[in-house]
Amino acid sequence: MKQSRFFRNIALGIENLLLHKLRSFLTMLGVVFGVGSVVAMLSVGEGASKEAMEQIRKLGSNNIILTSVKPVEEEGTSTTRAVMSIYGLTYNDFARLGESYPAVRSLAPVKLLRKESRLGSRAMELRIVGTTYAWFDLVPREIVAGRVLRAEDEERFNPVAVLTEYGARRLLATQSTIGQKIRIGGDTFEVVGIIKSESGQAGNMQIPDQDVDVYIPLRVARRYFGDVYTQYSAGSRIRERVELHQIIAQIDDIEHVEATAQAIERMLERFHRKNDYEISVPLALLRQAEATKRTFNIVLGSIAGISLLVGGIGIMNIMLASVTERTREIGIRRAIGAKRKQIIIQFLIETIVLSTIGGLVGIALGVLTPVLITFFSGMPTVVTPLSILLPMIISIAVGIVFGLYPAANAARVDPIIALRHE
Repeated sequence: MKQSRFFRNIALGIENLLLHKLRSFLTMLGVVFGVGSVVAMLSVGEGASKEAMEQIRKLGSNNIILTSVKPVEEEGTSTTRAVMSIYGLTYNDFARLGESYPAVRSLAPVKLLRKESRLGSRAMELRIVGTTYAWFDLVPREIVAGRVLRAEDEERFNPVAVLTEYGARRLLATQSTIGQKIRIGGDTFEVVGIIKSESGQAGNMQIPDQDVDVYIPLRVARRYFGDVYTQYSAGSRIRERVELHQIIAQIDDIEHVEATAQAIERMLERFHRKNDYEISVPLALLRQAEATKRTFNIVLGSIAGISLLVGGIGIMNIMLASVTERTREIGIRRAIGAKRKQIIIQFLIETIVLSTIGGLVGIALGVLTPVLITFFSGMPTVVTPLSILLPMIISIAVGIVFGLYPAANAARVDPIIALRHE
């Protein structure tokens, strides 16, 4: 009985709203755009933050990245004199990290330099990454063909190279891939593997690999290219000695990452007179990005919530006008026995129906908008269940909150005065 009465009230509410189609539609627009903007803005914010956090996760949440940095006082040194700049991380630093910190599970040293590489008539400049097999454990990348560096390559001074997919396409196009011999600088290397690379920025941190990388054993890089880099340009000469450009340290437990990073920084301060290194902690960046995401979502949600508030005020305004128009109807219903509670329920159902339909249309609009943004601009967007459920709940709540006052006003109408109303 109660169930049939409930559905009858809903049908009556929809029927009353359809009597004034244009007015109901215009009233509903406030909720439509409010809900649509909430869904769209949360989706855009979620997409942007997810992309940023994915980039940071690629660096490894358990990793600490140490990078050699040229000291500021040496940046302005004249290049016309034969002066050698000596700075950055050293092989001794690498040894100390492995010996001094039990929390350090694995270490990967990195030496970087650029050389022209050739295969027949094809040539391109590659960034040489002298490292060990541990690099591919700490910064895992998908293997396209062949293999990555192994421990025996380092031990036997094997002149082998692992190319990125981009470099392989440029150099090895129309050629067989694995086993091919390429010239790097003045030396010959055998291609033993091809991997996919990731490039770009993660927060303010550069991702350690690039599209133009070629990976060779660190001991081979030291033997063939040494630690001194010389560049000639416009009659000047730049000479730099950097033993290691990066050290990537993997920590055994995520809880030990930040404490170990602080201990490493204190150790480096003891052995480096110049500020010629930088310590980056992807975990700290990840936490910062998550905090920024929460703030971003709150701000976006608040701005979009204002639109819903305006829509709710519009609903209340129209329902108050509807109460005035239907005063005689209310009086007749009260005269034939309708209780105040039934009058309140009737008007509440109408506002809830109005806000719910507006919410559903708004969700459809809000889901479509991120799809169009991604299609036309390439910006990633993510529509989450929460970004759909939350605006829907809010739109229903708006219908209840802003419908209560007009419904209470309708219930307070004196039946006798209402029957006299023209």
